[in-house]
Amino acid sequence: MRSRILFQFISRRSISLNTRPKTAIKLGQPTYETRPHIIPKPGNLTPGISALEYFQRRLRLASKLPDNSLAIIIGNTTQFSSGSVFYDFQQDNDFYYLTGWLEPDSIMVLEKKGNKGNDDDVVLHMLVPPKNEQRELWEGAKTGLDGAVEFFNADSVEDVGKASTYIRSLVQSSKMIYYDNKYAEKPKYKSAFSSFFNFGGGGSDKWTGLNDIILGSGKPVSPLSSVVASLRKIKSPAEIEVMHAAGQISSRAINKAIGQVGSTDPIATEKTLAKYLEYQFVRGGCDKQAYIPVVASGSNALTIHYTRNDDLLYRDELVFVDAGGKLGGYCADISRTWPNSTKGFSEPQRDLYEAVLNTNKKCIELCNESLGYSLHDIHEYSVTSLKTELQNITGFQNLSKIDVSRYLYPHYIGHHLGLDLHDVPSISRFEKLVEGNVITIEPGLYIPEDDRWPKHFQGIGIRVEDDVVVGEANDEIINLTSGCVKEIVDIESLINGGVTTPGIDDELVVLDI
Repeated sequence: MRSRILFQFISRRSISLNTRPKTAIKLGQPTYETRPHIIPKPGNLTPGISALEYFQRRLRLASKLPDNSLAIIIGNTTQFSSGSVFYDFQQDNDFYYLTGWLEPDSIMVLEKKGNKGNDDDVVLHMLVPPKNEQRELWEGAKTGLDGAVEFFNADSVEDVGKASTYIRSLVQSSKMIYYDNKYAEKPKYKSAFSSFFNFGGGGSDKWTGLNDIILGSGKPVSPLSSVVASLRKIKSPAEIEVMHAAGQISSRAINKAIGQVGSTDPIATEKTLAKYLEYQFVRGGCDKQAYIPVVASGSNALTIHYTRNDDLLYRDELVFVDAGGKLGGYCADISRTWPNSTKGFSEPQRDLYEAVLNTNKKCIELCNESLGYSLHDIHEYSVTSLKTELQNITGFQNLSKIDVSRYLYPHYIGHHLGLDLHDVPSISRFEKLVEGNVITIEPGLYIPEDDRWPKHFQGIGIRVEDDVVVGEANDEIINLTSGCVKEIVDIESLINGGVTTPGIDDELVVLDI
């Protein structure tokens, strides 16, 4: 199994922060032209991903569609928590995967005309908010219609405010539509464009909104997400490089957190540790954290998705963390468990940790296309492995596989990973893994506070999770999170010696993937 470093960091010293360079270009998201420290490579549209790759993704999607068909994706709108307080915007990931477009209130239509051999056989239509001086005074620059053509390679653009007329015309001239109805329920709070996306306010006109136009067109409508999922489940080399960068940045952050245990100022609360990790993800080069993390001290780790993160970190307990950063839209997902003491693991903690770690490493070795395993096959192997490992520990000799899966290991071995944390969930767990799949391997043990189990093991929760690229053969498996320590000797060394890597505390200013 190989582990490659696929990215490099350029330090702050390589650019000057004394004076902002002049540019007349203003867009609604980072590009090489506006934020070269985030996208330093000409031709890339988002971090690590080129405009050409986005174009090729659309061509691959079109190859799966019949002639004279449309693939329609209505992008996400800004969501509000209360009043005018909005959540961090998250684009529809299928929309993002096909265009790289990150602004809200937008629509993309991929039209396959069926003019075989002609350059205009596949047409990207984008309907986006126009540039608006008053709105941009409050919200910042927008890319606008011209930018959608010039930077995102749209073939045809229109003001999203004219979506009803534009979409109706395309639908009427097509024979087949691929579309996911995500807007059956009305949102609690409306955006400026919600009447176009959520289709009116109860009027009698059946063409009031886009849902009615598409679903009431009389044309056959099939789900689009499953077709896009067939593309997204196999990552390109560029995607793997971005995910490796996210994994290694996240690994360094977690290593630094482990190194705080033996410091002169150890972290004392779950909440502080959660925020420390989020800060280190961003300082290290990620855009943000990929999800609300699990930071669990002691028996809190028995709750699989514990996200309260509001307890104290007691010195005689284990700390369990499930966290990761997000870079260019791609997620890292890492779980690690370590003792919150300079004394290291206690004997019961060590015994259970070794059982989980051994299973983690054995399962990673199965991420090999030539073996013909599915994710479900690896899960079944993980249950057997944990049972075997536990039978070597006093008090667990008479376990059955049912005991393990029902009481001690109640979750699955892993999931696909990518733009979504649980990527392309429509892909069956029984489907054979192939080269380019990226999956998590995350066995765990959680000993209930129940006298059915030996007293000194009760309340211990452990998980060891890595992000793994499936290889064609064993030596082509890539562990994207190999930089995050997990061997007992390495964890205890980090606790007592801290992180000493040169430059570990430097803020990443220029990202070069």
